[in-house]
Amino acid sequence: MIDEAGAIWKKSRRSGSASDNCVEVAHMEDGSIAVRDSKDHSGPILRFDSAAWRQFLDGLSNTELGGS
Repeated sequence: MIDEAGAIWKKSRRSGSASDNCVEVAHMEDGSIAVRDSKDHSGPILRFDSAAWRQFLDGLSNTELGGS
């Protein structure tokens, strides 16, 4: 198991202090991507392999997930 304690978490540039819907993302040593709620650092962390993360990002950019 990879320890998330040493991860460098990054918050979206589009996230602001007025928004309650922010997540942070970290690239882990094993190549996976970790995602957590920026307001709850001790809460659950979702882990994705790089292929699943790329598919998610491609879906966002192609508006497959309800974007415009």
